[in-house]
Amino acid sequence: MKSPFKNIVSKAIYWKGEGNINQGFEEGGTEKPEATAEATVEVVVAEESGAQGREQWSSPVEFLLSCIAMSVGLGNVWRFPFVALDNGGGAFLIPYILVLLFIGKPLYYMELCLGQFSSYGSVKVWAISPAFRGVGYGQAIATWAVVTYYVSLMGLTVYYFFASFTSELPWSVCGKWSSITCVDSNTTANELAAKLGVNATSLTSAAEEYFSKEVLQKDPMGLANGLDVPEWRLTLCLLFSWVILFVVLAKGVQSSGKAAYFTALFPYVVLFIMLIRGATLKGALNGVLFFITPRWEKLLEPGVWYAAVDQSFFSLSVGFGSIVMFSSYNSFRHNVYRDAAIISVTDTLTSLLAGFTTFAILGHLADLLGVEVKDVVKGGGTSLAFVSYPDVLSRFQYVPQLFAVLFFLMLFTLGVGSASALTGCIITIICDDFPNFKKWIVTLVVCIAGFLLGLFYVTPQGQFVLELINYYGGGFIIFILVVCEIAAVQWVYGFNNFCRDIEFMLGRKTGLYWKFCWAFLIPVLLSVIFIYSQVTAKPLTAGTYVFPSNITAVGICLAVLACSMVPIFFFVEVMHRRNDVSSLWQAIVKSFKPTAEWCPKDPLIRQEYRQFTDVNKPALEGIDNPIPPVDSTISMASLHNGTHPTFTQYNTSV
Repeated sequence: MKSPFKNIVSKAIYWKGEGNINQGFEEGGTEKPEATAEATVEVVVAEESGAQGREQWSSPVEFLLSCIAMSVGLGNVWRFPFVALDNGGGAFLIPYILVLLFIGKPLYYMELCLGQFSSYGSVKVWAISPAFRGVGYGQAIATWAVVTYYVSLMGLTVYYFFASFTSELPWSVCGKWSSITCVDSNTTANELAAKLGVNATSLTSAAEEYFSKEVLQKDPMGLANGLDVPEWRLTLCLLFSWVILFVVLAKGVQSSGKAAYFTALFPYVVLFIMLIRGATLKGALNGVLFFITPRWEKLLEPGVWYAAVDQSFFSLSVGFGSIVMFSSYNSFRHNVYRDAAIISVTDTLTSLLAGFTTFAILGHLADLLGVEVKDVVKGGGTSLAFVSYPDVLSRFQYVPQLFAVLFFLMLFTLGVGSASALTGCIITIICDDFPNFKKWIVTLVVCIAGFLLGLFYVTPQGQFVLELINYYGGGFIIFILVVCEIAAVQWVYGFNNFCRDIEFMLGRKTGLYWKFCWAFLIPVLLSVIFIYSQVTAKPLTAGTYVFPSNITAVGICLAVLACSMVPIFFFVEVMHRRNDVSSLWQAIVKSFKPTAEWCPKDPLIRQEYRQFTDVNKPALEGIDNPIPPVDSTISMASLHNGTHPTFTQYNTSV
């Protein structure tokens, strides 16, 4: 046996009859058979010494908790309540739950299956249809855009965490940074309004002014004057957040899996404490009723449905590539069907839990300020997490500092769970493309780059930059790329082929619900909602600030850059195959067909898969079936297709 091989798989494969051996076996061990009328050639499968096995989760529980920590994050506590508030409160729950059942959950299951079947990250998984490899790179751009601002939000939680270790919570009183219309926790809005001779709706809470004037030092002119220098305290908090992420990610899933025990479970303890406390506050019932009472006219607005899909994608992390990345570290037979159900339901229930908690608090603040629930927070966006919650924390009768510390520690752990998954997706893409790079060095470089880009968000204009990137980088792009993703898997590769692969991997048939959602409902609904929402879209706003057209153009350029990855890499894949075929059309067709790398990575399972596909060939569909053999450097890789491999002449005589 030649030196490049270190492990001989104990199972051999026998081909009977004269003639040809697949090129992929030429360096495998053979035994010279005795001269007989019918020669038998024995092929011994071996693994290359240079190939290192892909790391795996230490246990299925760590994978499940890591997925929960990824999906249950700041998107539930910070983003969901303000999206619901902006889209009609209770009316938003109907499209949100429908989107979860018919779009979010099926997509989550599909991406789990893609990653686990191939054992590849979100770019190399496109061995299933190389023409769409640009979808993976486009998702990487979207993921990176979200990561940069997501960690800046974690920096804000760090700031509040350390600010909570004071004898008096700084946002509970009106300090030197406040205006004359500031209402602290010891003053009622009606008393101050009567004293100043103004309407109660013109008053603002101390927590809101503290957030905008002291913490963010927010520029009221928005981006009109460009960007100022980063605020030094927030910069240090941002640096701290990236250092923690590096520690969690440096050793891959072995370290992030251990961290998931805390990041996935601890937040629920604090959320239930906050819910119990919020429900006992005066006016809480009004806030909860606002949350659950549907305003049916809102259901006719396409923007509400767009927001529901956007929130579902953001919360579940569907379409960002992190689900594919996580499942790629699973064992091949792991039951991701069960995990998809658990995670999607857990994510929704957590969003509802955070929603009830937040709106109970908003109802209390509305009662204190003498205004409607919808008018209680004027800043929008992150204000709900960094104004409403801190405000009610300051009103706790006993040791409010303790509860503040617990709450912001919870927010930070939620952020770590999601940010580590998103950042890990980028790291996996780089390590898959450059397997010789040391993972900890790649992690360090990615974290340093993330910190430098995050400095934009800790300037006085940072929240406006965040809103811009959140809309065009985290939502706009994903709509387009998810449609491309599901079209590639279900239409080009074929949903019958994909369901066959799932059956082989999990030992279960795929039901009509999944097939209908994958093949028809999701691509059609996403396309209709996206197109209609963009046709009727209004200028992007952040509170009362309206983004000028030149700033909006920056966000559009980001979206165009990510989406342009699809045609760019389609061209690259076609040119890569041009010399192997006789015409350009054949190169185009070949680029849509799966390569030999789309198969189980274990050689023995790969042989079982080949036998399974021989017996379970679906009807011809798309352009991918039957699958011709393609060149591969992977031993036995050609066994994934449904036909016998091509043989070359081999002399079997003694």
